[in-house]
Amino acid sequence: MGAEGTVFEDGDLPEGSEGVSELYAAVGKLIKHFRERAGITQKELAKMAGYSEDQVGAVERGKRTPRVEYLTVVDDLVGAGGALKAIAPDVMKAKIRVSERHPAWSKPYTTEEAHALEIHDYCTLDIPGLVQTEAHARALYQMRKPTLTDDSVEKWVAARMKRQEILTRSPLPMISWVIDESALRRPMGGWDVHEEQLRHLLKIGRIRGLELQVMPLDRMEHAGMGGSFTLLTPKGRSQIAFCEVQHVNRLITDPEEVRIMAARYSSIRAQALDMRESLALIEKILGER
Repeated sequence: MGAEGTVFEDGDLPEGSEGVSELYAAVGKLIKHFRERAGITQKELAKMAGYSEDQVGAVERGKRTPRVEYLTVVDDLVGAGGALKAIAPDVMKAKIRVSERHPAWSKPYTTEEAHALEIHDYCTLDIPGLVQTEAHARALYQMRKPTLTDDSVEKWVAARMKRQEILTRSPLPMISWVIDESALRRPMGGWDVHEEQLRHLLKIGRIRGLELQVMPLDRMEHAGMGGSFTLLTPKGRSQIAFCEVQHVNRLITDPEEVRIMAARYSSIRAQALDMRESLALIEKILGER
C-alpha cells in the first residue's frame, strides 16, 4: 500500500494550538526552502516520498503535522543535510502536547465518523469507543503509559462521551460492531466497571438498527487476525477505512485497500456469532461471576 491513500496521522490544526502551529509553519517553510533549492516541485517530491501532492502542500503551508517518517524521508530527498531529521523529535513532542489538549481532534477519523452514513467496527482488544461506558473509558485512559494527567484523562473521557451522540441521531446511521470475546472477558477497571459495561452492551445490542456481534475464542481461525479496523461511508463519497495501533492512526482512502478491508469485514461478520448468540454469550459471561 502506498502512502498516497493515507492521511497524515494528524489532521488539520485545531483552533487554540498557538505556538505549536507556528512551529509547524516554520517546519513547512524549511521543507519548502530545501525543496526549491534542490529544484524539486511539490508534485515531484510527492511522487518520490509516496505522498499526495495535496499532503505535501499542506505540510509546507503549516496546515498539517508532518510525521517523523515523512521528515526523515524528505530530508534525504531534498538534501537537507540532517536538518529535518534533527527537528523531528521536537515536532513529535509538539504533536503529543496538542493531542492532550485537543482529545476530540486527536485524529481526523472523528470528523468523518460524526457525519457517516455507515460505521462498521471490528475490535480485537477493547470495547468499541461508541459503546464504552464513561467508567470504562476513564479506566482505559487511566492505564495509559506514559501516564496522562488527571485533567487530560477527563478531557479524553468527555470527548469520547461526546462522540456517542451519534447514537442519538434519528434516523440512526447503519452501525455494526464485531468484538473479540477476549475484550468481553477483560475486566477493565475492575468487575463493577466491567459488569456495567457488559450490561450496557446488552442494551445496545437490543436497539433496532444497531448490530452487535462477538467473535468467539473457540474459532480456530478467522479473517480478523490482522487486527482492529473501522469502515466508514461518508455522505456522497466512497467508503473509507481507519486503523489505529499504539496510538498511530491512518485514515485510508485508497479504493483498492478499502475494498479489501470491506471484504474482510464481511468475512469476519460471517465467522462471528450472530446477534442473538452474541447477546447470549455476554449474558453467559455475566453469569460466570
